[in-house]
Amino acid sequence: MLVWAALFAVGTYFIGVPTSDPLIAFGWLWLATIAWRSDLPWKQHLLFLRDWLPISLLLVVYNVSRGYADDLFAPHVTELINTDRTLFGGHVPTVWLQQHLYQRGVVQWWEVVVSLVYVSHFLAVPTIGVVLWLRRREQWARFMRRWFTLSVAGLVTYFLYPAAPPWWAAKFGYLTDHVERISTNGWNAIGLHSAGNTLNALQVEASNPVAAMPSLHTAYALMAVAFFLPMVGRRWWPLLLAYPLAMTFTLVYSGEHYVIDVLVGWAYVGAVFLLVGAAERAWRRRAVSSSRD
Repeated sequence: MLVWAALFAVGTYFIGVPTSDPLIAFGWLWLATIAWRSDLPWKQHLLFLRDWLPISLLLVVYNVSRGYADDLFAPHVTELINTDRTLFGGHVPTVWLQQHLYQRGVVQWWEVVVSLVYVSHFLAVPTIGVVLWLRRREQWARFMRRWFTLSVAGLVTYFLYPAAPPWWAAKFGYLTDHVERISTNGWNAIGLHSAGNTLNALQVEASNPVAAMPSLHTAYALMAVAFFLPMVGRRWWPLLLAYPLAMTFTLVYSGEHYVIDVLVGWAYVGAVFLLVGAAERAWRRRAVSSSRD
């Protein structure tokens, strides 16, 4: 594990965080499972490919298709701005936060935290999935069903309702106040320039700039936490829920999303849990009925 961690740290420093290609990300995670269970025979390690390669390929398809999601309809802009103004007494939270916290040319300490929270979106859910795969296969299957249902729901929405984020609205004059996209600013302060450059390239080349509704960043964060809430004591809930709240601040402050994007993303999580949970209960009842017959 020390060898794996050293290689990962070197790769992150010189190349960047492996976020743009799911195959590369899951390659690193596969190597981590090999390092963690290095005493097992290779046949056991190859089971990871059997279980995860189809999922990785689906994520590749998801990433590619997401980039074409704005080809059918013109992006929605003003209604998102107006909704946030209605919710916050005439203010757009992104504008207010950047006016009070952001200084151009200066990296504040909280922007380092913002960049770390932002990049965790690309690593947290796959890492949780791998840990569950190693320890509890049944829970891994439950987790994956919710993850992909949420991803498909988000992708369908991107096609039907392309929506522009605050930085895009400011860039093209829909927001008269200045807004900058600053989600990767913090990397320069801690010397990880390559990590920031990798994410910037991902934002420019591999993503759809008008796929803001819903915010899957906060939806994934809430999903990862909500999945474990029934398994832990309630005294730990505030600590777990701090993660999706930190992601919300990160995305709104950095110009990536409006608050309404976040709220819709949370609603999607609730709907997915209800839908998938109902389907799982129906499958269990059918399985019990079949076994009795």
